[in-house]
Amino acid sequence: MSNQSKAKLSPRRGGFTFKQFFVAHDRCAMKVGTDAVLLGAWVAVAHKQRILDIGCGSGLIALMLAQRTPADVTIDAVELDNEAATQANDNVQASPWRQKIEVHSQDIHHFAQQRADYYDLIVSNPPYFEPAVACRDLARANARYTETLTHDALLDCAERLITASGHFCVILPYDIGIAFELNAHQRGWYTARRLNISDRADTAKHRIIVALTRQAAVTEERALAIKLADGSYTADFRQLITDFYLNY
Repeated sequence: MSNQSKAKLSPRRGGFTFKQFFVAHDRCAMKVGTDAVLLGAWVAVAHKQRILDIGCGSGLIALMLAQRTPADVTIDAVELDNEAATQANDNVQASPWRQKIEVHSQDIHHFAQQRADYYDLIVSNPPYFEPAVACRDLARANARYTETLTHDALLDCAERLITASGHFCVILPYDIGIAFELNAHQRGWYTARRLNISDRADTAKHRIIVALTRQAAVTEERALAIKLADGSYTADFRQLITDFYLNY
């Protein structure tokens, strides 16, 4: 099993079984991984009524947020790649929350321009590699590289769609995330919460999750180590994912 997840891998369909839902990902360029699980488990959902997932891939984060929120919360999940969007919709339709989630096979730029709706929570596990060597797989390139969704463009879309008191949450590699956060601050965003993530307590930070808001805020900052020295999960990580991973 991949060290990306301890959720049960289903060899029958190519995906992961979580406690309350299954995510197939064989038609998605980017597979189920720890980054998406961390984001879906960490974001604050209290009093959030309308949620937007930008670049939803297999629909994992949208499904996690659906599990964590009341029945009257609505979630829009936007995905550029048609195959991934179709699979995300299939995963949604097979879940207990098909009435809460709508998948849109669309470029987020067009979606943002066409919508008059505003969201009090926007989440994204965005591309983060600058275009360099061409990728043989266009869908994977779109999922991994910022050529089709630069971080400035992502902030543009969030600014257009967020409510005055809403939160915009992203997960990124640590150094890239710090640069993203600084860019956001220069554009008038504030950091409400920040989670610095390392593989172990004695290793360097390798991921960061930031919750940005347009209102002035004092940053709540915490650290999370995923594993202990023996490779087992830390108590903090186990607590974070206990509602999702099997056997926890």
